[in-house]
Amino acid sequence: QMSTCVRVQQADFDLSEEIAQLRAGNPKVGAVVGFVGTVRDMNEGLDVAAMELEHYPGMTEKSIEAIVEQARARWPLSGALVIHRVGPLLPQEQIVLVAVSSAHRGEAFAACEFIIDYLKTEAPFWKKEDTPEGARWVDARDSDETALNKWSAKASAI
Repeated sequence: QMSTCVRVQQADFDLSEEIAQLRAGNPKVGAVVGFVGTVRDMNEGLDVAAMELEHYPGMTEKSIEAIVEQARARWPLSGALVIHRVGPLLPQEQIVLVAVSSAHRGEAFAACEFIIDYLKTEAPFWKKEDTPEGARWVDARDSDETALNKWSAKASAI
């Protein structure tokens, strides 16, 4: 039975605490892979003083849960955890955690990368950055779309 936890919150998170909870009480877990995304101080050539993330409560969580379900359908996972922060964030602050547990590292690495690639492009978040030229809304980058496309290419190659 896979444990899944999806949280969208303003509060920061503690990586070691979250990972400990993800693997607690499951002796079948042989691998835990975690990804933490942080706020950069620069994007597309402009200094970023701060950013603000908005979402649709309820809809955003459902969308992330669907992404986790897709990962579960592809790989034998023990658990998955996604925490995405919203609200105002400053450079160097943690913005997202994706952690996946599995019996083996290969599945855990692949599933973690898959979830973050989908999260960056498909999940309904709106990102506004404060720059010297004023505030601007930011779209998913082309590199994020390319990362996402490799998964459908892999699926058709199998």
